[in-house]
Amino acid sequence: MEHHINQCAPQKSVVTTNDIDEQAHNLTQWQQVYDQVSNGSFYGCIEGLDYPEAHLFKEFTQRALRQQCNIAPESIWLGIPRFSDQSKINGLPVDTHQFMCRSSDCDFELMTPEQFTIYGLVINKQILFTMAEIQGLSLKSLTSQGAERLSTNPMQLNQTRFMIESLINQGELGLHTALQQDMLSTLALNLLTQESSKQVVAPSYQHRLAVVEKVKEFLHDYPQQAVTITQLCELTFVSRRTLQYSFESILGINPLRFLRLTRLNNVRRQLKQPDQDTPISVIAANWGFWHAGQFTKDYTQLFGENPSHTLKRYQPDQP
Repeated sequence: MEHHINQCAPQKSVVTTNDIDEQAHNLTQWQQVYDQVSNGSFYGCIEGLDYPEAHLFKEFTQRALRQQCNIAPESIWLGIPRFSDQSKINGLPVDTHQFMCRSSDCDFELMTPEQFTIYGLVINKQILFTMAEIQGLSLKSLTSQGAERLSTNPMQLNQTRFMIESLINQGELGLHTALQQDMLSTLALNLLTQESSKQVVAPSYQHRLAVVEKVKEFLHDYPQQAVTITQLCELTFVSRRTLQYSFESILGINPLRFLRLTRLNNVRRQLKQPDQDTPISVIAANWGFWHAGQFTKDYTQLFGENPSHTLKRYQPDQP
């Protein structure tokens, strides 16, 4: 019997160079010119992931640079230095509680120090604005004076760095491309949302229950479909905050954890079926778990045994 895994995860690219002009040209769809401003031979590296409506990258440059940049059309760029040390955008120093943000409507200039690493996210502008509207979020102005640098709390910046690093190095636990892109859009929205839009509206019990039941019904009808939080907001006609509040108040868990737990339980049910001969990796992938190591860890944590033990217990004659 043949088993097929639909490989829907983006492939990581790694490009290294000792030429500064090649470094400038290696970023997808950017128009930019790099000038070296510190002495010594140059080394640069770009690790990246391409999504249908976004590009994620981690860039290292060995020498101090002056960068004249313009990003892909109809896009928004978020730039987060690994360490906020001596980098500037349009002459403005970037502090530890700040990140950089520019849209494709604006050229900009970066001054970066030696041994500099930056995380970058370029995302389709309309996708981001549509998600914000669906989720009931109001975004900060991206065109006002000083919008090159936007402030947030350092903990949120560190969490964003960690998530980007996880995506680049681990494929974020192998999640489906659509889920990864939704995760990136959510990261961007979290950084760009105005504080005033973070008030939580407390809907009635009946409304909260209806939201949860609507999601449960959809998952029952389409059990193996990769579902994003934005799609659930569209499905239930509520904001992201109302969606989360509804799940936490009705079930005691957030919607993302609910989706993950539901898929893990469905994997377990399939492993328990008589005469099961589909490889565990295929079963896991079909339910949206692309990273075998993380899937095994999550499964074992939830059920107290790893998936191969489950399979063996219910298929005793299996070699």
